Amino acid sequence: MIEKLDYATLQHLWWLLCSVVGALFLFLTFVQGGQSLLWQVAKTPTEKDLVINSLGRKWELTFTTLVLFGGALFASFPKFYSTSFGGAYWVWILILFTFILQPVSYEYRKKQWNIYGSLVYEGFLLINGAIGILLIGAAVGTFFTGSHFQLSDQNFVTWTHPLRGLEAALSPSVSSLFNIAMGLFLVFNARTLGAMYLINNLELGEVPEMATRLRSACWQNFLCSLPFLLLILGSLLMMPGFGIIDNQGTIDIVSFKYLRNLIANPWLIVLLAAGLTLVITGVWNTAKTAKTSGIWQGGLGTVLVGLTVLLLPAYNMTAFYPSKVDLQSSLTIYNASSSPYTLKVMTYVALGIPFVLAYVAYVWWLMNRNKLKIEDTGDRAAY
Repeated sequence: MIEKLDYATLQHLWWLLCSVVGALFLFLTFVQGGQSLLWQVAKTPTEKDLVINSLGRKWELTFTTLVLFGGALFASFPKFYSTSFGGAYWVWILILFTFILQPVSYEYRKKQWNIYGSLVYEGFLLINGAIGILLIGAAVGTFFTGSHFQLSDQNFVTWTHPLRGLEAALSPSVSSLFNIAMGLFLVFNARTLGAMYLINNLELGEVPEMATRLRSACWQNFLCSLPFLLLILGSLLMMPGFGIIDNQGTIDIVSFKYLRNLIANPWLIVLLAAGLTLVITGVWNTAKTAKTSGIWQGGLGTVLVGLTVLLLPAYNMTAFYPSKVDLQSSLTIYNASSSPYTLKVMTYVALGIPFVLAYVAYVWWLMNRNKLKIEDTGDRAAY
């Protein structure tokens, strides 16, 4: 069956698979969100230990999924990988640095000979939870607003902005406003998910005040995310995009491109509406009721919204990585992908993904079948 798939179908399939991994990463940023909530919801050393021990059991999943996302893009769309990581390297180095701080903090925060004190490592966790996610959101925003690169006939990358990718968030422009809005939305959404997860994972009967703070934080951060979400959605409906306009692959600016993409692919509208509904349901169940299952509605909703955001700038003959300085250097799923042979081999390998997901789900269930209690933060605590 795989042998019968044509090249264009394989390209669309692999952008979909990469987008699924990216959307799962957005769900798993509840770890970063919980880290950034630490000082807001935990007021005593014991409460901090409770939060960090809970998040410390899951931090590897976020990091591994981010690496998997990069690896999948490298294998399936190597021209994008080389262009973005080879040109916009300052933003990726800074993102990587914030994610290096995360495991270091979990490892050394409670070490016996920690000369810096726990507050320093808790600050590192805040940097990872806020700055790291903000920059990732800004990088995703460039899928819609474009970046400052040019490719030669030999695909040599010339980056025309001295900030090397950081201009996505730091340059004074309308596109930067959109990128920052994307980043801030992801930060507040991660914080919302973090509160949902901690409500679900912790035994809070002995610390009811902490439960109240977590439910309040879930609601407050959801409300903070709404203005940025509305700005993003409004911009996507109105902004021009970068589309393929002929059979030669010529790229040009197309008015209302992303609105056209939604109309051409109404199933994306269904994904977006379902995702937003699930997120709202999860927030309401967590913040306004005594339920603890909101993370599953909010998490699935985040995956669906993230999937829509990642598919929208690539499908329907659209350049998913536009160049602001040379339109014809813009990358599409057609000119940036691996060879048909590589994509077919990878598709055979991808048949094992359901088994990996089943294993992850099983391990998750084993780790979460008993809620984390205060007594688990003693000498046996992992972090």
